[in-house]
Amino acid sequence: MPASLSAIDTAKFVAAKRACQFVESGMRVGLGTGSTAAWLVRCLGDMVEQDGLRITGVPTSTRTADLAREVGIEIATLDEAKWLDITIDGADEFDPELNLIKGGGGALLQEKIVATASDRMIVIADRTKQVDTLGAFPLPVEIIPFGWQTTKALLEETITALDVVGEKVTLRMDGPAPFVTDEGNHIVDLHLGRIGNARQMALILNQIPGVVENGLFIDICDITVIGNADGRVQVKDINQGTTEEDFIAFEEEENIFVDLDG
Repeated sequence: MPASLSAIDTAKFVAAKRACQFVESGMRVGLGTGSTAAWLVRCLGDMVEQDGLRITGVPTSTRTADLAREVGIEIATLDEAKWLDITIDGADEFDPELNLIKGGGGALLQEKIVATASDRMIVIADRTKQVDTLGAFPLPVEIIPFGWQTTKALLEETITALDVVGEKVTLRMDGPAPFVTDEGNHIVDLHLGRIGNARQMALILNQIPGVVENGLFIDICDITVIGNADGRVQVKDINQGTTEEDFIAFEEEENIFVDLDG
């Protein structure tokens, strides 16, 4: 096992490696965004080069599209692919019902559209992303730039009536300027501490004028693949009601991933 990989990197890698087993030649595959999803793209690229895997990838961000091209994965837009066999992505948090918080990387809108246009969604993550109740990770909400301060104020007012612990709302920044998504929107992060009713919150947030989409993925994920630093992997299928243990081993020369950010 490469000494240069941290425990978290190793856990992400083995989760991505195991998730690749769900991918077959001829599939149209949604490719997620973020550090863990980047491991998946690298692994799939290795399969394209070494094993002759032939897939069409639908990236959820320009960052993922650039990486997919770099590793030799043929890519298409969702409009071109129309419907996907599978989407594999990371998550910032997931609960026992496989509800998710996503959007830490700023691509939640494309990620949700692609995931819901797929027969199955698989989440790959390390053990730290598993929680009993969502909300410790700030909930991203994508909003349009026009009147963003009004939208932020409406969000602050709305969450006071919901079952949460914290009520702080912050505009996500990129240096001195507001963060801008691939669609040209802003993101505000809701620091809630705990979300008592995630389903209710997802519905209410999207009714606020100026809100494009929120980072709660409810009843979208089908399978989680959770990696551990020792190579153990747990695969949970919410539809089948099964949980399986696996082990992923790799050799020291399998060190083509160390350039990825953790």
